[in-house]
Amino acid sequence: MNASPPGMANWRHWLFVKVHTDKGIYGVGECWGWPRVVETAIHDLKPLVTGEDPCHVERLWQRMFAAVMGHGMTGVVGSGAMTGIEMALWDIKGKALDTPVWNLLGGKMRDRVRLYGHAFDMERARQLVARGFTGLKLFGWKDCVPRVEALRDAFGPDIDLMVDAGGGPWQTPSDAIALGKRLEPFSLLFYEDPVSSLDIEAVSRVSDAVNIPIAMGESHPGVYSLAPLIERGIIDVAQPDTGRFGGLLQMKKLAAIAEAHSVMMAPHDGSLGPVAEMAAVHMVATIPNFLIQEHLACDVPQRYEVMSGQPVIEEGHIVVPDSPGLGVDIDEEVIARHPPKGHDMPVDEDASEYDFQYVAAHGKRARWLEGSGKEWR
Repeated sequence: MNASPPGMANWRHWLFVKVHTDKGIYGVGECWGWPRVVETAIHDLKPLVTGEDPCHVERLWQRMFAAVMGHGMTGVVGSGAMTGIEMALWDIKGKALDTPVWNLLGGKMRDRVRLYGHAFDMERARQLVARGFTGLKLFGWKDCVPRVEALRDAFGPDIDLMVDAGGGPWQTPSDAIALGKRLEPFSLLFYEDPVSSLDIEAVSRVSDAVNIPIAMGESHPGVYSLAPLIERGIIDVAQPDTGRFGGLLQMKKLAAIAEAHSVMMAPHDGSLGPVAEMAAVHMVATIPNFLIQEHLACDVPQRYEVMSGQPVIEEGHIVVPDSPGLGVDIDEEVIARHPPKGHDMPVDEDASEYDFQYVAAHGKRARWLEGSGKEWR
């Protein structure tokens, strides 16, 4: 379904999955990683799970994984498809046993999950803080330092600040280090995607040079992809995306690897719909090394229409639900009213006028690195 914010191109889509059983129980899941393409992958994987016992989650996941590998090492399309199916299997198992998914994953470490919101401007930042949020994240390099400085001046040290640089392959390690050095005095909770995670050596250069925790992982399709950054001590915060990482058990496995290397978990939720967000809540409720979870605090209206069992949010936290399974359901009539259309990602028209991002990103370097930030005062 189309889930683009008002006034924006048709670039954000949500893809939900229902898995039915012959006992009358069904489970819901959600996929990401180019959703309209993932839908085709789900149909291809359907015969592998049809007629099987849905309670054998690991066995069915491995069966799908072996099949997807036949087309090459698993990317976000294959991993996204397995994610939605696996999520629905956990929902079925929880309903069948009349227990929440978090109980099947080891039981609760916490009753509430801490959230952070996106400070698109100072007004939004003040609204989030007034609602009890204690974590704010900024996106982009433009005027980054003065924006961070304005937030720190406005809210003091009791609000955790984060910067997401976007992780584009046009972002050089030298520029990421230069920006990171200017951000060090503001005691960020983490510096996210300063360079592309495709280049491990570039990430390592930034991590070694900047005295801020480095966060990364939203683009990775599974444990095999993200674990090397943890094992080499390159990142401090792992950010698997609950809609495309392969499933809740894959995230649980990554959390164990991260725990063994003193790395924290902060799941990505920048594009996801409400089902994957609640699935993430169940998973992070069970792990000791949870840091904070991303939350789209002011999202499209469909988020609050498409799903029953909406999250209870209080003082900047989601309350961990006690209902069987994931504790949510989807409304197919609402989904049908928002069909997917157009392309999945926005086109940066300004950048396309000048040799796309690779060159445009480095124009007027001094200006973007220093910034004016007057509008943030």
